[in-house]
Amino acid sequence: MSKTIVALDFSSKEEVVNFLSQFDEPIYVKIGMELTYACGLDIVKTVKDMGHNIFLDLKLHDIPNTVKGGMKNLAKLGVDITNVHAAGGIAMMKAAKEGLMEGAQGGKTPLCIAVTQLTSTSKEAMNEELGIEGEVIDCVVKYALNAKAAGLDGVVCSVHEAKAIKEACGPDFLTVTPGIRLATDSVDDQKRVATPAYAKEQGCDYIVVGRSITKSKNPKETYDLIEEMMK
Repeated sequence: MSKTIVALDFSSKEEVVNFLSQFDEPIYVKIGMELTYACGLDIVKTVKDMGHNIFLDLKLHDIPNTVKGGMKNLAKLGVDITNVHAAGGIAMMKAAKEGLMEGAQGGKTPLCIAVTQLTSTSKEAMNEELGIEGEVIDCVVKYALNAKAAGLDGVVCSVHEAKAIKEACGPDFLTVTPGIRLATDSVDDQKRVATPAYAKEQGCDYIVVGRSITKSKNPKETYDLIEEMMK
């Protein structure tokens, strides 16, 4: 099973199809806001028809009933993973899971994971702007424990928090870690980043890699290299 999720940070269906045509076997991809807002949810069917697994990264965060209804409809798309913001609380996360189970209609229920703190969030921003005291890792672990209590399958977190989450929530609780870059790449707008090799050391289940692969001169070769690092 692939451990690398490729972030399809494109803004058109044509770009997506051209990119994915370079891969002759199914891979895991992330469809986020940029692509969804550009193409609509029809892009999910396009990617599914090409045989790939999908992490639909829309980060739902609303009152429980609204999130439940949203997830019920997203489950019908046949995505493999979707997510919410853990900051919405346990009741909201439980509602998300219920909506997915109802929407799956006897089929495969998508995994549901919760975003803890964005990898662009620094300690200073968390303390001073969000009004959350303490260290980032303490907030992330608390959010992870809430997600587990709500029945979710795992969390999105920085690679630097993955080990602490596994210790707090158990080895089967999934950690999906964005902010992964090759050592030669720019960190861009992310604050808490790491290499694939470091992510493996920390026990991450899935890594999300965007520009390192999508902007590569040979995306398939770079993808294969990263997958080899994660073995």
